[in-house]
Amino acid sequence: MSSSSNARQSNERLGGHILADQLAIQGVDTVFCVPGESYLALLDGLVNHEDNIRVINTRHEGGASNMAEAYGKVTGRPGICMVTRGPGATNASCGLHTAYQDSTPMILFIGQVGRDMKDREAFQEIDYSHMFGQMAKWVAQIDSADRIPEYINRAFHVAMSGRPGPVVLALPEDMLTDYTAATDLKAPARVAQSVPAIEDLSELEGLLQKAKKPFMLVGGPTWTQDAVNNIVAFAEKHNIPTGASLRSQDCFDNTHRCYAGDVAIAVNPKLSKRVKESDLLIVAGPRLGEMTTQGYDLVTIPETAQTLVHVQTGAEELGRVYRPDLGFNCDMPSFAKAIQSISATGDESRAEWCASAHQDYLDRIQPTEVAGNLNMSKVVRHLSETLPADAIITAGAGNYAVWVHRFFQHKKFRTQVAPTNGAMGYSVPGALGAKAADPKKTVVSFSGDGCFMMLGQELATAIQFDLPVIFIVVNNGFLGTIRMHQERTYPERVMATDLHNPDFVQLGQAYGCHSELVTKTEDFATAFERAEQSGKAALLELRVDPEALTPVQSLSEVREQGKASI
Repeated sequence: MSSSSNARQSNERLGGHILADQLAIQGVDTVFCVPGESYLALLDGLVNHEDNIRVINTRHEGGASNMAEAYGKVTGRPGICMVTRGPGATNASCGLHTAYQDSTPMILFIGQVGRDMKDREAFQEIDYSHMFGQMAKWVAQIDSADRIPEYINRAFHVAMSGRPGPVVLALPEDMLTDYTAATDLKAPARVAQSVPAIEDLSELEGLLQKAKKPFMLVGGPTWTQDAVNNIVAFAEKHNIPTGASLRSQDCFDNTHRCYAGDVAIAVNPKLSKRVKESDLLIVAGPRLGEMTTQGYDLVTIPETAQTLVHVQTGAEELGRVYRPDLGFNCDMPSFAKAIQSISATGDESRAEWCASAHQDYLDRIQPTEVAGNLNMSKVVRHLSETLPADAIITAGAGNYAVWVHRFFQHKKFRTQVAPTNGAMGYSVPGALGAKAADPKKTVVSFSGDGCFMMLGQELATAIQFDLPVIFIVVNNGFLGTIRMHQERTYPERVMATDLHNPDFVQLGQAYGCHSELVTKTEDFATAFERAEQSGKAALLELRVDPEALTPVQSLSEVREQGKASI
């Protein structure tokens, strides 16, 4: 039985220590946090595990939550974030929303006011079930230290099961300082796996036999490298052109003859046409959200023009927007493995269908000519051709990201770390979370000038914890995406999109980074090489012409387009 008395029995521990012990049992090796007085007992418990659990204290709770989310993306295990109550929790909410929309396993621990102060609007008090109810899979408060192992067990199972996502646990300050003799968990959470039914596989085989123009779309959560290898083999065996949903380009080898490109923002018009022309649409993983479906216009609702096969880890997603003709409720490794048994059709006409889709994609990633001395399409293509195949690329949100996602080819799984919810400020902390998860891999972070300034202070975290990420800041002096829409809709009526930026090179140097300014395309390769060889976090400012708004349209062209539509 819990007791707040300082006296304790030999088998009793502080609640905060019990929680730290359960995290160790779950195999947690990294925690991202901004410390607060509301959970000091938990931090004290982590001291007992400092040989096995690294605690990375960040400069902002938004940085901590985004790092934890990226860690979850790269590892497939819940990223752990700890923040204090009130302002700390609200600052962390952006990373939580990203985890929810990206189906990333994550657990957010929040220090909370003491139990005897609840419901009085005490200092920094918030009801987290109301605050986070729509952006987390489960929100709860641990009111008894005896039940900490129970709550931790459930939190990890919920975060990883079905459609993965974030969990929020509030920790009353006085609960963490209770002494109790709670029983530890025996082992980490183990997620139950579901496999496709034999009769459903047989039905899928029949649909493939009949299809003349099948198309497959991959993405979403639960993928592994083996699952990616299996899905590529399946596409190859049946000559199925395959696209990737928003920010899921690393779920299929982009250099493979069956890869057709990403069905996402700024999609290739030829690819959109191909999806619409297909007679069998196999959707393995994606929810078919707004961005992937081009505002729900690419695929008709709720009955699709194509025969729809939808594979989802979360049963609640099947039939949520689109009625599948055949649905599979299972994880991607199980599905990708099971479909290897499906016999090939022998229909050679699909070979041309598949080859032309890949050629459209290859044409699409050829560098374009733009205004100015620095061409981002050529910069990204250089990195695509020279970086190790397992290098991780991170990006946040903004027009600069279009260049990254269009011109970089992902060859391996877990090499694209970017938010599907379009969160600005993600790339810097996301890169640090990815580097912490896999220190041996090269990690390159892309940010626009506006995106970088939101959480760029985490360069201090990079230096403090020796996380040698290469940060690329694309500087055009304004918020490019908003300016683009502004000029299209209200041409020449500019408001709130110009940016007065600091000297990014000096800023990087002040943090202790290797820093350089690049103003010409031909200077980028050697500058990047010097950044790699510096052995520490590096910042490269790429100063681009404001006219180079997108790979295919200048700022002036967008403005004239807007004028013509008035």
